[in-house]
Amino acid sequence: MNHVERCASFLRCTLVRVAVRSYLPWGLLSSTLVGSLLKEVSPLPESYFSNKRNILNMYFVKLAWAWTFCLLLPFIALTNYHLTGKAVLVLQRLFTLLVGTAIWYVCTAIFSSVEHYTGSCYQSPALEGLRKEHQSKQQCLGAGGFWHGFDISGHCFLLTFCALMIVEEMAVLHEVKTDRSHQLHTIITTLVVALGSLTFIWLWMFLCTTVYFHDWFQKVCGTAFGLLGWYGTYRCWYLKSFSPGLPPQGSGSHLKQDSYKK
Repeated sequence: MNHVERCASFLRCTLVRVAVRSYLPWGLLSSTLVGSLLKEVSPLPESYFSNKRNILNMYFVKLAWAWTFCLLLPFIALTNYHLTGKAVLVLQRLFTLLVGTAIWYVCTAIFSSVEHYTGSCYQSPALEGLRKEHQSKQQCLGAGGFWHGFDISGHCFLLTFCALMIVEEMAVLHEVKTDRSHQLHTIITTLVVALGSLTFIWLWMFLCTTVYFHDWFQKVCGTAFGLLGWYGTYRCWYLKSFSPGLPPQGSGSHLKQDSYKK
């Protein structure tokens, strides 16, 4: 458990900083531009992570929203209830996960529609042999063809949105103080390590996407959608009274003062 404690302490000192929440969006956008430029001007040699079937892509990135949702659910519930002691406020804050799910669903549907309406079916990835008889991606792939359209990077969108959402929700750790001997401390510490590790996976795979996949405009569009999803919620809507609100971050009288706090 000491190793987990040290890891959690490191993550608290890095991801929970205000500066991280302020500069991470700019860092992601800059990485998209730099990585795209590198891919066009001086492509990196093939590696394990340039293969779409690498383990992180297959078992983590393709399920990025599911991983983020399943870990944030208990984290938000436990930390917010620990601080406020009000189930209603916890449910209100958990609504952020439904909002995130809606953003994920709508954006991926938009990306799919754009690829469909801008695409055509070809016999090979070299875009040879136009097959006009197949008017949808499903028909094309089912017939052994290759569908080519404007493919907005779903990876850039989802990894951007998930990483920023986790960092925003982890800001609550500024207020969470638990007794080391209590089970709640163990659970929250474990969730901090899991969420922190997940964030670093998302950032690493984001960088891999920028240098290995898609063209520059597809990646910029994907990253822009992720940034807009984050900005529209955590920087605009969640500041309003008719919203799920931001994670508790102030040491006011509204925070529960219970026996678990130091």
